[in-house]
Amino acid sequence: MQLSIEPHCLAFSKPATTSRGAYTEKTSWVLRLQKGKIIGLGEASPLAGLSVDYSADYIDILAPEINKVQSEESIRGLLEHWMPGKTCPLPALRFALHCALLDFQAGGLGIWVKNSFTQGKIGLPINGLVWMDNPEAMLKEAKQKIASGFECIKIKVGSEDFDKECRLLESIRKQFSPFKLELRLDANGSFMPDTTLQQIKDLSRFSIHSIEQPVPAAFGGLDEICHCSTIPIALDEELVGLNFDDGAKRLLWAKPHYIVLKPTLLGGLDLAERWISIAKQYNIGWWSTSALEGSIGLSAIAQWVSQFGSPLCQGLGTGELYTDNFPKRTAMRSNSLWFLP
Repeated sequence: MQLSIEPHCLAFSKPATTSRGAYTEKTSWVLRLQKGKIIGLGEASPLAGLSVDYSADYIDILAPEINKVQSEESIRGLLEHWMPGKTCPLPALRFALHCALLDFQAGGLGIWVKNSFTQGKIGLPINGLVWMDNPEAMLKEAKQKIASGFECIKIKVGSEDFDKECRLLESIRKQFSPFKLELRLDANGSFMPDTTLQQIKDLSRFSIHSIEQPVPAAFGGLDEICHCSTIPIALDEELVGLNFDDGAKRLLWAKPHYIVLKPTLLGGLDLAERWISIAKQYNIGWWSTSALEGSIGLSAIAQWVSQFGSPLCQGLGTGELYTDNFPKRTAMRSNSLWFLP
């Protein structure tokens, strides 16, 4: 068995603006596990400001491991070594290696889940993401996504004047009732802890499904916000970097209504699945979100999440972010992501 890695620069078709700035390009790293003619692929796509291994030199990290990887057992040893909460956490690289192993074990065809989704018979409903911009541009983009068939829209808040953002949501609600359109918000930790509950109360009049990460991930009063919020709280960045010995249960003790699973940031599909198991113990809902991966990573997350039959819209990408993406494995039809078998 041979292990190799190769960087690939992905250029955005238009700048992707987030609370951490605008992306115009990003580097993904393709991991290959090969034995004979079978090649398993995985994609490491760390995010600046979120991935703890964003600045890591994967080639240097893998150099001493290349000759040691001779079997699936040695791969599992690396997966354990790169576990979040351990001495050498490399979540994006671990995600890629785990996906490459799954692909290799299934024959290297890019499909390791066998169901109606990967057979191209059904699609996965996803939310339409409205990128950060001025309110007028965001309203225009929201309308375009609704017209194309999306029944769930996710809007980033916290970057503009709060009154302007409220007027944006009011404009959407005047035209699209809660019975026809589900609205999700993502604050990316931008609310001030002492005003968060009042801001959430002001936003609740727009019939909001949920709000992700209203306060910074390190805020200590999270349990109070989860208990007192008039909009269901969804946590995502809080999950990054925690171990499963006690960190996960300690976090979910706050009883958020939902958790948002980003396998690239959590360290693998297997770890995201462990989060689901723990969330079920606390009666907490979940959905999965891609994190600007190329088509290799997006395909892996999509087929993994298709196993659970979740009734919620997923936060997966459309596969159309980049001008020079890897070969397409998924395609958008109306409000759903479809697998290309």
